[in-house]
Amino acid sequence: MNQGKYVFAQILSFLPKRTFDGIVNKYGGNKYIRHFTCWNQLLCMLFGQLTNRESLRDLVVTLEAHHKKSYHLGIGKKVTRSNLAKANQKRDYRIFEEFAYHLIAITKVKFSDQNFDTEHQKIYAFDSSTIDLCLNVFWWAKFRKAKGGIKLHTLFDVQTQIPSFVHITPANTHDVKAMDELVYEVGAFYVFDRGYLDFGRLFKITNCEAYFVIRAKMNMKFNRIYSAKVDKTKGVLCDQTGKLSGFYTSKNYPDKLRRIKYYDSENKRTFVFLTNNIEATAEDIALLYKKRWQIELFFKWMKQHLKIKSFWGISENAVRIQIYTAISTYCLVAIVAQELKINRSTYEILQILGISLLDKTPLNELFKNIDYNNVNELEYKQLSINLF
Repeated sequence: MNQGKYVFAQILSFLPKRTFDGIVNKYGGNKYIRHFTCWNQLLCMLFGQLTNRESLRDLVVTLEAHHKKSYHLGIGKKVTRSNLAKANQKRDYRIFEEFAYHLIAITKVKFSDQNFDTEHQKIYAFDSSTIDLCLNVFWWAKFRKAKGGIKLHTLFDVQTQIPSFVHITPANTHDVKAMDELVYEVGAFYVFDRGYLDFGRLFKITNCEAYFVIRAKMNMKFNRIYSAKVDKTKGVLCDQTGKLSGFYTSKNYPDKLRRIKYYDSENKRTFVFLTNNIEATAEDIALLYKKRWQIELFFKWMKQHLKIKSFWGISENAVRIQIYTAISTYCLVAIVAQELKINRSTYEILQILGISLLDKTPLNELFKNIDYNNVNELEYKQLSINLF
């Protein structure tokens, strides 16, 4: 079926083009457009992400060098730097945002049949990552007096390794405000760092019949009602149930809370956790918080292997389009890996695809008979850290 097709064209067969066209019609993305459509724009951006292009000029020069293959790649005929720059500046970023969420939903379904060790309870980690920008160039991204930036708030599904929600704000937006955008699932666990300690917003999670795990602050006023027996050999120092005693905090969160003190012998650190889950063991609560580190690895992976630090446009719309196409690229690689049952990390798959897009090898053969111990010798030798 894929005989004679370029690898890039084979990858595109996993994208729901009809859905994308519906989203484009919803926002009028192709209005008054004759040649360079939103679909062509998306493919150019995906090509740039997969091949790790450094700039818009770099991307266009690469495409022009292979202009005779543009029709078979699906990119279109008239791909110029001005056309792509204008498209990123003027076309509604919500087209690419909505399509990214659609790919996220598809990816989650693909991974939903896997067996996890958490009794089918969903585990989400919520955190943010700041992307620094030059204020002289990105004048709209005001952060500090002489520094610009944006903040990427992400709800990360720990089990599927897929971001479930992405919210972009100015870098000076406080993290807790992004919690107002979340829709909580009944019975799911949400893991936060202590920067998200807002008892009014945490009580909303309790009212939604979901659970949270968060680090406590040192000055928290807490009245113990009773304590459970603990096994200190497992690192649990205390497991207390009680209520908040502060004037405002007790009004914001009137229900009972568990306060767990845990000693991490590996890092020689003591942590204090708060949770509204009464049934889970103290060891499980500590383990849930440890899983929060996976979202940090996700941010690190995205910044190293996809283009979300150096941008191909300077407008806010162009930056948002590039970030959402990076998320779409991540999901596309995950979908390809799941469909072809490739038992390799996203990093390795992305690395092989990046140097094979203009090859005509069938995808199912591309990942066969590969010495993955020497994958780093193929290209991008500086990216030798496998995070997953």
